[in-house]
Amino acid sequence: MGTVVDAANKEANGSLAEKKPTVVFVLGGPGSGKGTQCANIVQHFGYTHLSAGDLLRAEIKSGSENGTMIQNMIKEGKIVPSEVTIKLLQKAMLESGNDKFLIDGFPRNEENRAAFEAVTKIEPEFVLFFDCSEEEMERRILNRNQGREDDNIETIRKRFKVFLESSLPVVQYYESKDKVRKIDAAKPVAEVFEAVKVVFTAKDEKAAA
Repeated sequence: MGTVVDAANKEANGSLAEKKPTVVFVLGGPGSGKGTQCANIVQHFGYTHLSAGDLLRAEIKSGSENGTMIQNMIKEGKIVPSEVTIKLLQKAMLESGNDKFLIDGFPRNEENRAAFEAVTKIEPEFVLFFDCSEEEMERRILNRNQGREDDNIETIRKRFKVFLESSLPVVQYYESKDKVRKIDAAKPVAEVFEAVKVVFTAKDEKAAA
């Protein structure tokens, strides 16, 4: 059984790497405005936006064997293995028919990052990092989500702490490779997008040169 799956994975990896897709990792703490900016980038620059969290949720909803396993892991408070998330990302990339992707909320930690590069043989073009103070993120989350029960101060601070501990090493790793494009996310949405546009326009100009 394993061999068929492995062969299928190898094929997916191969065909994906051969396409030489442009991958941009989008990182930022809860409330940094990633979702809004990803929607703008999709509209303006023709990227496909893939959210690791959404893909996992969709898989659970589908009721597949894989989905049930993911659901059980989340229920038990375990972290879904990198390979599972990467497979879902690969599948979505291959099915999208596009060759430019924003991968949002992944890699969540150093292990995710290493596994993504090892499995897909793809390195991100760059990492878009929405830098925002904890106070500002807290204010935004509390303002926007009167209704979401997971948005109380304790939970927000816990999410923020997890983000700092696990995702910042990923940012630092890519900083050492000069691949991080840091955006001041505390500014109003339109100003943030102006800064984002500069990053993506520079990338396109470099590609054309």
